[in-house]
Order: sequence, then C-alpha cells, then structure tokens
Amino acid sequence: MFIQTESTPNPATLKFLPGQTVLEAGTADFASVEAAGNSPLAGRVFAVEGVTGVFFGADFVTVTKADGVEWDHIKPAILGAIMEHYQSGAAVMTGAQADSGHAEHTGEDGEIVNQIKELLDTRVRPAVAQDGGDITFHGFERGVVYLQMQGACAGCPSSTMTLKMGIENLLRHYIPEVLEVRPVAA
Repeated sequence: MFIQTESTPNPATLKFLPGQTVLEAGTADFASVEAAGNSPLAGRVFAVEGVTGVFFGADFVTVTKADGVEWDHIKPAILGAIMEHYQSGAAVMTGAQADSGHAEHTGEDGEIVNQIKELLDTRVRPAVAQDGGDITFHGFERGVVYLQMQGACAGCPSSTMTLKMGIENLLRHYIPEVLEVRPVAA
C-alpha cells in the first residue's frame, strides 16, 4: 500500500491519500482522541504523539499537529498508523456514520437556506476538499450565513480570506438575500 501526502494551505495540517475510500459519504471531524471513539482509524492516528486533529473526507485523511512538533518527526508514524489500519481490515467508522455536516434549518428562509446549501455542496465543498478540509452550513439569520470550517480549513491562516473573498462573494452573487458570511467555532 502506498499512501501519498499533500501539503495544505494550513502549515499545521497534512493531507494523507491512502488510495482507497475513507468515507462513503459526508465527512467526519475529530478534534480530540475522545471524539474519535467511534473511529478505529482516528484512534490509531491520535495515538501518534503530537496529533491534535483528524478529519476524514471521501478519499483522504487530514491530520493536524501541535505547534512545536515537526512533520519530519511524526509523519512516518502517521503513515504507519494509516497503513496498519487498512491492512487490519477494520472499519473506518463504527456506530454513527458521517452525515452531510450541514445543520438543519427551520423557518421562513427555507428556500434561501436550500440554495445556500446547494451552492456550498456543488461549488465550495469540492474546492476546499482539495485542500483537505470542509465547510458546513450552521445557520442563516438576517442576511448573515454562519459556516463552520473543518479539517485543514480550521485554523488555516487563509481561512478568513476564503470566507470573505471567496464564499461570501459567491453566495452574494447568486443569492441577493445574503449580506455577509461569518465563521462559527467548532
């Protein structure tokens, strides 16, 4: 098994491509070893000292390291953990599976919210997945769209620029009711 790695715009995060499906649908974000309870793969990666976050996409695993930890020191152990997991035949996730990631929205703005989610799913999420992350809808109130950044996008130095110059402009262009985009914390 050969696992490729790619850098991301976030220097604290690397993207690992195992060459096979990681998640059939959706994404999964683990901010701690405790949150990784239903994922044997995430548990193995968190066992590597210096790992602070694990994120799964369709065909990649994004790993975030602690400040002061060098990739040269932990990358071989992470590669080994991913390889061991796939060779073991264990499931990536047990119990609750990943979902679309979008928060439910009830209220009079349902049609606008559906348009926002559609644009995120078709235009934004595939692009940020290339960088090892994801962006999910968390709310819409009085013209403001609230989004959560995950994986390599969380804590990325260019994430504010992505939100304001990229996603906000896109949503405002197609949906006049959108006035602003703001991030929400995990």
